[in-house]
Amino acid sequence: MVVGNVRRAHTVMSARLVLLSAGAVLMILPFAYMLSTSFKPNALVLSIPPQFLPHQVTTSNYTQAWSSNQFGHYFVNSLWVAVVTTLASVLLSAMMAYALARFQFPGRTVAFGLILVGLMVPGLMMLIPQFLLAKKLLLLNSLWGLVVFYTGGNLALNTFLLRSFFQDIPWELEEAMVVDGGGPWTRFWRLILPLSRPALAVVAIFTFLASWDEFTWALTIINDPSKYTLPIGIALFQGQHSTSWGLVFAASAIAIGPVIAIFAIFQRQFVSGIATGAVKA
Repeated sequence: MVVGNVRRAHTVMSARLVLLSAGAVLMILPFAYMLSTSFKPNALVLSIPPQFLPHQVTTSNYTQAWSSNQFGHYFVNSLWVAVVTTLASVLLSAMMAYALARFQFPGRTVAFGLILVGLMVPGLMMLIPQFLLAKKLLLLNSLWGLVVFYTGGNLALNTFLLRSFFQDIPWELEEAMVVDGGGPWTRFWRLILPLSRPALAVVAIFTFLASWDEFTWALTIINDPSKYTLPIGIALFQGQHSTSWGLVFAASAIAIGPVIAIFAIFQRQFVSGIATGAVKA
């Protein structure tokens, strides 16, 4: 009986390992092929049969991608937009989440309900209203127009996630600070935020990725080539009649660099935040 249970458990674990390995391969394979193609000469990019490991390795695609079409300038634009958006969105959503989690005020439930409604509305449905609002606010053709609307677009999800985390912080810790004379701002800055680093790391990564990769809104309001962001810059490598796939994949690999760096820096906090949310759920 015991031997049979052990064998069944071993079979289940083996099946899980096989499924996880297959899933990992499916996720890694496109990324690996992109890197492989980015090091191929243009003449071998569409060769038949395809070469997963290039026999002739070249870095000319990377140098050409970085130096052409003001790609470096677009990279800086995207980095500035993503960093400012992340800082603004995390700070504002943390303050909103703290107010919704700790304070009692008229309309609190309605305000949180409206935030949940914001999570249900597809972003493309808001494209025209956002464009008209950006026109009224003189934010068209401006990087600040990207920052403002990226920040607003991420507030609902970030507030929802942080509110749940803040609610699980013991109220007794704040009561101790109240006894010592700590006001709401003091408790927020010196207690809530330091204890919420894993959750803040999660929402920071989500916000950075959302603003770094966004293409539709940037293409809608930006007309000045000097203010293009990285996704638009990568799209410029795709011609009307032909596409330099080596350049496209090299540019995409460069664009992935900051994303990997963000994950590497906040990996421990990110995993801790996801694990904490899973346990609470």
